[in-house]
Order: sequence, then structure tokens, then C-alpha cells
Amino acid sequence: MVSELAGKRVVVTGADGFIGSHLVERLLRDGAQVTAFCVYNSMGSYGWLEELARAQPENLTLALGDIRDARAVRAAVQGADVVFHLAALIAIPYSYQAPESFVDTNVKGTLAVLEAARDMGGVRVIHTSTSEVYGTPETIPITEDHPLCGQSPYAASKIGADQLCQAYARSFGVDVLTLRPFNTYGPRQSARAVLPTILEQLLAGSRNVRLGSLAPRRDLTFVDDTVDGFVRIAESNMGPGSVVQLGTGQSASIGELFDLCCEVTCVDAEVVTDEERVRPAASEVQVLLSDPSRAKDALGWQAAWSLREGLAETARWLAPRVDPAHVGRYQR
Repeated sequence: MVSELAGKRVVVTGADGFIGSHLVERLLRDGAQVTAFCVYNSMGSYGWLEELARAQPENLTLALGDIRDARAVRAAVQGADVVFHLAALIAIPYSYQAPESFVDTNVKGTLAVLEAARDMGGVRVIHTSTSEVYGTPETIPITEDHPLCGQSPYAASKIGADQLCQAYARSFGVDVLTLRPFNTYGPRQSARAVLPTILEQLLAGSRNVRLGSLAPRRDLTFVDDTVDGFVRIAESNMGPGSVVQLGTGQSASIGELFDLCCEVTCVDAEVVTDEERVRPAASEVQVLLSDPSRAKDALGWQAAWSLREGLAETARWLAPRVDPAHVGRYQR
């Protein structure tokens, strides 16, 4: 089936990151004309798009810039039909140390995208939210109408960005839709995230895996499914200001994830509590469990990958990239 995005000019901010790079690859396969907006760095690196950059596909334009720079954002967005806005600071532990950086990037960066879309008109913006905006939920499963609660500086900055999108839809008619993935995992995810933390330690030969609390529960979606949700919402007829969350409707505890990772890697290991990985008590989100009904009804989306399949695929990707000599870095 031919994608509705074929031939259209699309921009992906945060294109050099985990989800962004997978999204760029999907859009190129779908025949879109893609501008990949990557964070500027002194090495001129395009992050996870380095290999793709060397291949130089005709329908890919690479740009380095800073999402907080309104002029750079405006130049990238000029003439676009769709903007997928994924650029953000996402590391929750770092947000306790540098909250101003998170506000600056996640709120001000989103403002730059919205202002560019407002001034140009005719461009659809897909804004990336996070299930962290709900905090520990009052009721489960969580629907899109659940109250928002910032339990970390990261979550608060994303709530601010979400609310800016709502305001620009209502105040200025900007065609902005908010996609709210629950916990996405898969190849290329940061080693600081819980699943790569577990898998890399196991694959590196550790039999004592350092983790924080094993009690929190998460609703995990494989990255290919998340990317499919991005494409579907961009192609949808949903009105400005709409919010859709992506999740499987199932949750697993960190302890259960550890056991499953041991199974898919065929490694027998034990958990050693690492206090540095424990979030402040009032900041820890205890459970995230989605109600995926709206995504199914409005987008025709539902997760295709099972958790076991996704973990096995992630482990296969990680295995040749793990150096047992560096096991210590996974135990920080």
C-alpha cells in the first residue's frame, strides 16, 4: 500500500536519536522527502544516521542545528508538509541535576517548532510526548484524559511542551497533534535505559546485574511499533490539538523484565541493588499501563511485537556491540 506521505516533504527533529533515526528510515522507505534535523556537534556527526548519511539517499537532506535556535528551526521547516518533533532531553536522572537545560530544550525547542509552523501555515506538526507526564496514575489503565502530574523535572518540561501544543492549536489553529508513547525500547536505545542496562550487563558476562528498584511497572512498546504510530497519526484526519497515546495495554515490573532478559539471553544472573539508580521516592512513577483504545479506533494502530520478540531482537542487535572488557561501565 502506498503511503500518504510518499512524495511529501517531512522534517524529523531529533533525527539522530533512538526513535528519530528509526522514523527517518521508515519515512525514506515510504517515499517521503526527508529533512533530518540533528543536534549540532563539533564532530559533524549525524548520530545513528551516520551510516545512512554515507549512503547519501536522494530523498534525504541532513541538517545540523539546535532545536532552541528559532532561525535554524525555521530554515529546516520551510516548505514542509509534516514536522515530526522528537528533539528533546530525555534522561530523567540528569533532569534532577540540570532542570534548566530540560526546560530550555524541551519547552523552548517546542516553542520554536510551533512558531515556525504558525508563521508558515499549512504544515502538520506531530509533537512527541511521554507517558511520564501522568506520574503515578490515579486510575489504571491510563487514558489520554488522565490528569498530568510532573514527578520529575523531565516530566514537568514535557508537560509544559504538551500544553504549549494545546495552546497553539486553540489560540492560533496550528495543526499540531500530540503522540504520547509509553516506554519505547529496541535497537539504538541509550545504554542508560533499563532494558539496555540489563541486556548489556548480561551480554557482557556479568552475573550480578546492577539495577535500582524492581517494583515499578512499565508498558513497553517495540520501536518499530512506535514508529508505525508516528506515521499513522501523520496520515490521520484527527483535528488540531488531538492527543493519542501508544501502548500495549500490558505492563511488566522491572523484576519481571530482568527475568525475561535472562531467558532471551540464556544467562543465569542475579540482581544487585544499585542505590545510584534509585529515583527519589516521591519522584518514582510506580506504574505505567496504557489504555490503547484511542490509538486503535483513531489510527488503526496496535502493537505487533510481543515483549519477548522485541527483547530477543534487541539482544541480537546488542550482542556484537557489547565489549566484555567494558562491563564496568554498565555497573555505574
